[in-house]
Amino acid sequence: MASRVHIGDLLVKAGIISVKTLERALEVQKGSSGKRLGTLLREMGIVTEEEVLEALARQCRLRTVRNFAGNIFPKALLDLVPARLALEKLVFPLKQHEGMLAIATLDPFDHATFDYLAEKTGMKIYLALATRDEIVTAIRRHYLLGKWATSGRRTILLMDPSPVVTQFLQPPLEREGYGVLVAHDGIEGLKLAFSHHPDLILCEQTMPRMDGYTFMQALKAHPETTAVPVILLSANLSAEEEHRALTAGFVDFIGKPAMPIRVLVRIKRALAMAGNEAQPEMRHEPPAVANRGLFRRRRSLSGRF
Repeated sequence: MASRVHIGDLLVKAGIISVKTLERALEVQKGSSGKRLGTLLREMGIVTEEEVLEALARQCRLRTVRNFAGNIFPKALLDLVPARLALEKLVFPLKQHEGMLAIATLDPFDHATFDYLAEKTGMKIYLALATRDEIVTAIRRHYLLGKWATSGRRTILLMDPSPVVTQFLQPPLEREGYGVLVAHDGIEGLKLAFSHHPDLILCEQTMPRMDGYTFMQALKAHPETTAVPVILLSANLSAEEEHRALTAGFVDFIGKPAMPIRVLVRIKRALAMAGNEAQPEMRHEPPAVANRGLFRRRRSLSGRF
């Protein structure tokens, strides 16, 4: 496995950025609430994700892998990496062969995840680096397998741990003409968000397995769902909590207990603000292609796969 190194040093060593640029970025990072340097550099337009990937690949002597999301992957291979782990850690199984398992990852330094997979599968783990977009697309296509479920209606994802709350809010939403998806924990909600691309999400703050704020971060981290408006539901009615929610990127804040009429008004306002009043297009997955040419011919840290 690769040893932890500073991404800024890798980019300087690769000639992608200068020492001065790195120093300026580190100064900006100090005021960015702990944002990762690689993410910050991409947001500043200084580097691309591909450049970061190539720098990591050269330093760690790992392969990079591209355009694999449309390949055919057998269920036995996918079962080696649990869907929840794939979603949380952004890893995807590429190939198994003679006691070896190749994994696509963003982060070659996530030793805990790779050690877990090695212990779980009894296989030796080999790493290949891939972009976030490619891994997310592969996870959505091969693990989530979702389609639009509401025949052109605008879709609301309703997330609350209490069946009483979801059963209270779902009928009036459906009477208003919305298609409603229901999740009772954050991971389940994230799966539905990735697979169904709802027009709006109502999310309870205290969701199990992944709370509302963590869910929001995960949602915004993926290009396919970053623009989905999310309204936070919370029993904490303080001004501080509302400010925290809006600062975190939620488009609105509704205190609980949430009456259906208030929820409907806020949903319509949020959809109008997002310019999301048109019906969503049906999305069709491109046909799968043969699983060949998977790896570039490059030496990995651990040798040939």
